Amino acid sequence: MEYNGQMKNRVKRIEGQLRGILRMMEEGKDCKDVITQLSAARSAIDRSIGLVVSSNLVECVRNADDQGEQQADDLIKEAVNLLVKSR
Repeated sequence: MEYNGQMKNRVKRIEGQLRGILRMMEEGKDCKDVITQLSAARSAIDRSIGLVVSSNLVECVRNADDQGEQQADDLIKEAVNLLVKSR
């Protein structure tokens, strides 16, 4: 699977968020503020997982036409399993 610029940028933003959270912790910021930022980072990670898994599923369905029926079914099942695992 090829990871496009949008996916990479999302992860870079999350990385920045996490660095900011660490800085907040080092500065002794209020627990509520840290938790709020951790929750936002978790949400961003969940959305990123969804984007990667859905892109993978689309790719598997497109490739299914090029594969035999059994292999296509296996590719789609694998993509669905990734989606389930991410939750």
